[in-house]
Amino acid sequence: MSNAVLNGLAGAGGGIIAQIITYPLQTVNTRQQTERTAKTKSKTNQPSSSSDRGTGGSTLAQLLQLFQAEGLGGLYSGLKPSLLGTAASQGVYYYFYQLLKNKVEARAIARKKEGRGDGTVGMLSWLVVAAIAGSLNVLLTIPIWVLVTRMQTHTQAERKIMEARMDSAIREMSTANLSESEMKAKLAELASQKPCPYGTFLAAREVYNEAGIRGFWKGIIPTLVMVCNPSIQFMIYETSVKQLQAKRSSIRKQPNDKKLSALEVFLLGALAKLSATVATYPLLVVKSRLQAKQEIGRDVMSRYTGTIDAIMKIIRFEGLHVFYKGMGTKIVQSVFAASVLFMLKEELVKFFLFIARIRHIRAIKSKDR
Repeated sequence: MSNAVLNGLAGAGGGIIAQIITYPLQTVNTRQQTERTAKTKSKTNQPSSSSDRGTGGSTLAQLLQLFQAEGLGGLYSGLKPSLLGTAASQGVYYYFYQLLKNKVEARAIARKKEGRGDGTVGMLSWLVVAAIAGSLNVLLTIPIWVLVTRMQTHTQAERKIMEARMDSAIREMSTANLSESEMKAKLAELASQKPCPYGTFLAAREVYNEAGIRGFWKGIIPTLVMVCNPSIQFMIYETSVKQLQAKRSSIRKQPNDKKLSALEVFLLGALAKLSATVATYPLLVVKSRLQAKQEIGRDVMSRYTGTIDAIMKIIRFEGLHVFYKGMGTKIVQSVFAASVLFMLKEELVKFFLFIARIRHIRAIKSKDR
């Protein structure tokens, strides 16, 4: 098994476990990003709905509210395609990342033999490697993440649509001279309507009906720009690993002592992901807004025709602070997930290599017999 395939499988396995652990936080964060909040309150005497009031509070409070309202199904809505997306994304990313990493490291060693350079890979090379691997990953797996975003925000979208229908019905009935009992009966009928079960197939059909095949690549521009997130993450991670290994070798005077503990990998992964998340979070908000159901709002401020339109409308109607809405939740979720992923991925690589060595030893023994 090649080094690239080994890292791809380990990345997929680690990504699945990290995703399952942190998925409820990801669901809450996606809803935070896609919840519309106008700069100023409308001058009406109508009280805000309970759903609007429920969007505030701490991340823990929102997790509890979501669990109480929708149960575990709400917390893990879209988990199946998400696990598929995670396995595909991490597998594709780590495969191409390791493949390109092997090439640039071999080139750096070759340059050293020619008397050019010290044999190490520079920060710019790490950025390029991570960017290429990330771009390939995005182009191949974004349809899965469009479906995941739809499923995570479906209940939120349906709630907004129902509120709009109720408002419209109240306006129509007020001009139709209906009796109070008739109005109550019609409102009760509307309130009793529940959304259809929303699975992966229904989400895919909805996306296709809205925008055709290209709908599955909605948000591709900010997502491709978001490639700089893992690029920054892996640049910081690889550079930190090299520095720590060099420092340890100089202290212990053992050049070949380069192994890091699981805790060290966990902490370096957390540092790398934290830095990358803070730098690129606004793009993540725009991506989530584009991929969520566009009928989520009741007016033009919630409808986006593209990336630039989304950015301009967010600034105009909601303010610059919205680009960092829910960032605290995202930092907790993504940093923890990335740390677990890095740690598990490295441990899985060690495990796969251990199994490979055992098989090799057994093969040699069987030949000797």
